[in-house]
Amino acid sequence: MILFLDIDGVLHPEPCYDKSKLFLCLPRLEHVLREFNLVQIVISSTWRETRSLSDLREFFSPDIAERVFGVTPNWRDVPELVEIIGYQRHAEIEGWLRQSGSPWQPWVAIDDKPYLFRPFLKNLVKTNSSAGFDTAAEKVLRKKLICL
Repeated sequence: MILFLDIDGVLHPEPCYDKSKLFLCLPRLEHVLREFNLVQIVISSTWRETRSLSDLREFFSPDIAERVFGVTPNWRDVPELVEIIGYQRHAEIEGWLRQSGSPWQPWVAIDDKPYLFRPFLKNLVKTNSSAGFDTAAEKVLRKKLICL
């Protein structure tokens, strides 16, 4: 199981002008992930454009950081996905899956911007941008992880 993870609006509110609130929601997500230890993480956030994979892992607790094993490509680098190019984050995820050599892997994405995905996508856990990964999003994620 792959979890494609956005950061802004998921791991902390967006916008987040108060640095003390950065990664405020990360402990809640890590708690869930510890219960589902087969879930691997791929960063789909724009943070991947300015930070290395190693830098991104440093935000997580050590046991979760070792499960962060990739970042999605930029949607411009997956031209074969023209059918979903209007949904940039979704195209990036599909691009990563195809490049992984295992495109059939079950996956779920956590993001606060549903317009970056095809409508009615069952793989998406939508968060409230101003709250991040809250109790409601946690319930939805748990349900999806149990079912996959």
